[in-house]
Amino acid sequence: MAMVETVSGPVEENSLGSVLMHEHVFILTPEMEQDYPETVKWNEEEKVASAIAELNALKAAGIDTIVDLTVLTMGRYLPRLARIAAETDLNIVVASGLYTFDALPRFLALVGPGAPIEGPEPMIDMFTKDVLEGIGDTGIKAGIFKCATDVQGVTPGVERVLRAVAQAHRNTGAPISTHTNAAMKRGLDQQKIFAEEGVDLTRVVIGHSGDSTDLDYLKEVADQGSTLGMDRFGMDRGAYSDFATRVGVVADLCEAGYADRMVLSHDANCWMDWLPKEVAKGTAMELPNWHFRHISEEVLPALRERGVSEDHITLMMETNPKRLLAAPKVAY
Repeated sequence: MAMVETVSGPVEENSLGSVLMHEHVFILTPEMEQDYPETVKWNEEEKVASAIAELNALKAAGIDTIVDLTVLTMGRYLPRLARIAAETDLNIVVASGLYTFDALPRFLALVGPGAPIEGPEPMIDMFTKDVLEGIGDTGIKAGIFKCATDVQGVTPGVERVLRAVAQAHRNTGAPISTHTNAAMKRGLDQQKIFAEEGVDLTRVVIGHSGDSTDLDYLKEVADQGSTLGMDRFGMDRGAYSDFATRVGVVADLCEAGYADRMVLSHDANCWMDWLPKEVAKGTAMELPNWHFRHISEEVLPALRERGVSEDHITLMMETNPKRLLAAPKVAY
């Protein structure tokens, strides 16, 4: 039986249970928490205690595992996450990779292929080590890779991240999950680069696909083998699809035979300083349904009402995540 790496160590694949494939515990800007905690409403002990309570409530709601796709540039801090994981029975799988829509962090922009200091791509070894040896000196191993392509498209910096993630995936066998701008069909750009790098596209989740109502685009992505991340439930304001639309797209795709190529999630968090919940409350930016229990409490019942079968729900919540996370690692 394959093992899956979590913050608390490896677990058997059958213990993954019901999985949310695209979430975050904290999204932070470390300098803000260190130097301006009053501005971003940060209190370490309060936020840690609140996260533990929220994740325990999620476990009680029937979710057994979350994939935390917080990576470089998003404030990933494993010691804090390990402290939280120790106080919950929820499995937390962490990610390696880098989140940028355009330019790279300064060191990486200056060093590597095509950079002023020409040389091998440092991100390949960085990301590979995260999976095979652990992140930093924590010993906590990543179980998935994360990268992003948004409105800016495949900029030179974004392309380097995509190709580095692809190579690290080939070194390790760990799956890939992405951020995309679905309206601009960025998932196809990602698939093209991954295919050029020899990635098995069945090992890739094209994220934020649920932002789109273009069934032809979504089917095109899925027909190349990738899994559709229907992973922003609860983001139902402004430019994002509303609740009924998101549910309808998933139901339509299930009816069309794509339940084996979808996973469900929220892209939510316990707390982030990009838009603290305390600051958003009462404003047009507040998202009252954007929390980890929304799928358990509202989305799954709505899908059942639309005729989505229990077998299809099991595929999206259990079978597909296990297929992605539990594939054996390759020798490197």
